[in-house]
Amino acid sequence: MIDRIATREIAASTLSLFFSGGCLVCCALPALLVSIGAGAALAGLVSAVPQLIVLSEHKGIVFGVAGAMLALVGVARYVNRGTPCPADPKLALACQRLRLFGTVTFYSSLGIYAVGFFFAFVAARLFG
Repeated sequence: MIDRIATREIAASTLSLFFSGGCLVCCALPALLVSIGAGAALAGLVSAVPQLIVLSEHKGIVFGVAGAMLALVGVARYVNRGTPCPADPKLALACQRLRLFGTVTFYSSLGIYAVGFFFAFVAARLFG
């Protein structure tokens, strides 16, 4: 039982971090580089990884998918918040560590998503 829950928790947390990291790389990193005057570094990055242009052109889809994943993970975490850990001390410790890992990963993902959203949509309207 703990293995299934652990696998789902790790997979959901990792996917949310992956998608929110994609938002950060797609939109927040280029905006940050330009705002600090590192346009040449951005040009080098885009020439090395031209897929960033495609991600930036479709930032609505990127942020939509990432937001949906974060919402699903948030709902799953809310539904499972009261699930008890096993009575075995070793399994209980593993369960508590896993919950801490999931919590840190989820809130880190939310923070990364918020920074990316700000640079992609809010800052572009304020300073563009």
